[in-house]
Amino acid sequence: MNRCLLVIFALSFASLSHAFSEPDWSEGAVVPATGRENIYQWSDEDFVQFKNQGKIHTQIYPVSVTGMLPPYAPVQRLIEEDPKNPFKKWLQKILNGVSGYKSFDDVLRTLGLHKYPKATDEGVYAVPYPNNIRPDERMGFGLIERNGAQGFTFSCAACHSSNLFGKTVLGMTNRFPRANEFFIKAKQAMTVIDPHIFGAYTGATKAEVDLLSQSKDRLRFVSLKAPIALGLDTSLAQVSLSLNRRAKDAYASYSEWHARFPRRDALLDDHPADSKPAVWWNLKYKNRWLSDGSVLSGNPIFTNLIWNEIGRGADLHELEQWLAENDQVIKELTTAVFSSQAPHITDFFPASKIDLGRAKLGEQVFKNNCAKCHGHYDKAWSVAGSESLPLKEQLKTVQVRYKEKTPVVDVGTDPYRRLGMKSLEQLNDLEISKKNGIVIKAQPGYVPPPLVGIWARWPYFHNNSIPSLCALLTPSAKRPKAYYSGEALNPVTDFDFACNGYPTGVMTPQAWKTPEHLYDTRKKGMSNAGHDDRIFIKDGKEILSAEDKKNLIIFLQTL
Repeated sequence: MNRCLLVIFALSFASLSHAFSEPDWSEGAVVPATGRENIYQWSDEDFVQFKNQGKIHTQIYPVSVTGMLPPYAPVQRLIEEDPKNPFKKWLQKILNGVSGYKSFDDVLRTLGLHKYPKATDEGVYAVPYPNNIRPDERMGFGLIERNGAQGFTFSCAACHSSNLFGKTVLGMTNRFPRANEFFIKAKQAMTVIDPHIFGAYTGATKAEVDLLSQSKDRLRFVSLKAPIALGLDTSLAQVSLSLNRRAKDAYASYSEWHARFPRRDALLDDHPADSKPAVWWNLKYKNRWLSDGSVLSGNPIFTNLIWNEIGRGADLHELEQWLAENDQVIKELTTAVFSSQAPHITDFFPASKIDLGRAKLGEQVFKNNCAKCHGHYDKAWSVAGSESLPLKEQLKTVQVRYKEKTPVVDVGTDPYRRLGMKSLEQLNDLEISKKNGIVIKAQPGYVPPPLVGIWARWPYFHNNSIPSLCALLTPSAKRPKAYYSGEALNPVTDFDFACNGYPTGVMTPQAWKTPEHLYDTRKKGMSNAGHDDRIFIKDGKEILSAEDKKNLIIFLQTL
């Protein structure tokens, strides 16, 4: 009888548990050539459920013990109410005249956050809404309750979502992230703000004043670095430089000495290590992470949360406990990111703009010159009977076959980003890294990424130094030395279809021609060199003809 009850109990428990397979996060783990979209191998029903829940976590930051959590209501009042408030005017002066914000939404828009997709959006352009209601706030902004007060914070979507011709795409590179700018301004302000004076002039409650005091305290352990150009991100440098402000044992009590005199970093103090936020849909094909492949092992989503919080001055004891208690949240986040999909060019342009014959010729150029590094892409047009399909269907990729082990190759591109990763190797010494198998090692080059959705990923290279595919296929000595960037709002004026990327020269929209949007490749860390010698150039001569390049671009637009 007891044995029967035991069996019944076991079967009941099994039916209530979610069956899954723990991914192999070890160094050199073999990845199926077709990728790991369902990374935990959930059942079909669980996969959909956890993917959607994970997407909500990417929109609204779930880490309740986050180090930076300014009080929302008083900050909102300060921005939206009485413009003659003397505290507000003083603060604007401290922040170099920052003004003109009439609403909190103005701030979020300036920071680069995008509106939520519409309820009518479908496929990669749709997201599940929190509580099934489309938020009025922008995606990436969220509120967290702590000790009787609401604080605001920013999530993954702040840097990993983008506007694409009027559609918000979650998992895509934000072309103009300003999270670093927010942290720099916040630190400038909090350094001089007395929380009690803040409370008096904003009507903040005691709980809200305490929340501000906590954020102010955490900022002592955050080091910041401004990006070298709009569109680039310095979050990884922020992690290492912030760790330099802590005691050698990051789990020990904070050291006031280090808070005032952080350890010097010969690499990051003197050199840039900027890069653009990466797209998510490539992760399923990889077994080492970041643009340089320097994260050799460990769940990259789990790793990113740790780094995020080091850069926000979090208490690592509290963070480790939160991570241990929220394993399901980590699994849901990881499921969402690994299952991310790329947008198709035919979602925005008629399929007839793609010349099928030239695309097929471009496929051969790709196989002969690019596939050995960037993988193989089986096209629907090669399937028997495909000629009877609509052109849009023929253009689709039916299977991606990337490397089983992610390669790193030095093709002469700007080295500062990969060199800067040497500073992050100190993260290997953290107990939280050791316990979770996280290993970082600076690499001698960069990962030649899968090219899924490459059409939508302009500007190119890890440092945004290439405005279009035409420029990419041009010898580096002849590439544009500078160009202007802008939002992809109008597919006619803001996108060069033939070259696939930013319009340059006389085609550049006049509104883009501002110092902020100028990208000068002659500056340190912004070089557009590389990816030509022994790839498109042999013995000093170009391998590809002008027609080859046009055909190759057309093929790439179908990926």
